[in-house]
Amino acid sequence: MIRFACDRCGVALKSNDSARFILKIEAYASAGPLAFDREEIERDRSAEMEALIEQLKRTDADQIEDQTYRAMRFDLCRECHREFLADPIGRRHHDGRHDREDES
Repeated sequence: MIRFACDRCGVALKSNDSARFILKIEAYASAGPLAFDREEIERDRSAEMEALIEQLKRTDADQIEDQTYRAMRFDLCRECHREFLADPIGRRHHDGRHDREDES
């Protein structure tokens, strides 16, 4: 038997209970339109590709995925669902500052 619990507060939930809410979140890098001129297309990028492949080999797979795409799924109880809807991105608990490694 599968047991469900709120991923935020831990309260037990029933699979078919109307007090169980499923939250799905997708986060992905935005990508603008790509435009290449003939010179860009014809340029030899072998060395750049080799360097990138070597860098990727040394990087944790989760770190790579976090920079491109991440999908998450959570079970929430009624109260945690209500609180999530009231402040979905946690503005009340954020001071607006970040230690940024990359501002690109």
